[in-house]
Amino acid sequence: MPASIPADTLVGQWGLAAYHQEAARARTEKAAKAQCKQPYVITKGPNGGVIMHLADSPTPQELVLKGGPGGKNYVGPPGELSLSDREIIFSDSQMMILQWMDPEIAGRYGTMIYVRCRR
Repeated sequence: MPASIPADTLVGQWGLAAYHQEAARARTEKAAKAQCKQPYVITKGPNGGVIMHLADSPTPQELVLKGGPGGKNYVGPPGELSLSDREIIFSDSQMMILQWMDPEIAGRYGTMIYVRCRR
């Protein structure tokens, strides 16, 4: 299924932070903004995806946006939905929240908040 979020909306410089408990979300958003001094950069891939890291991978690679049941969106390696994907829980022009599909990876990395850095 195609994603309802275009890959171009993920491209840019992002402050990145993560939380494990919903009560920490507001504090984590502020922490993500503070990370714009050393932003996480997402670029457009040569095949229309985005260049990002997978869990535990030091080398970024091209990932694709995928649609799923119930209108959900995901980002991950090409192919069917898998545990390597992240669900895009929320996305707008200034922030996105991603959750790893693999429970073990989600337990280690938490829920990731990306806050767009000002240019």
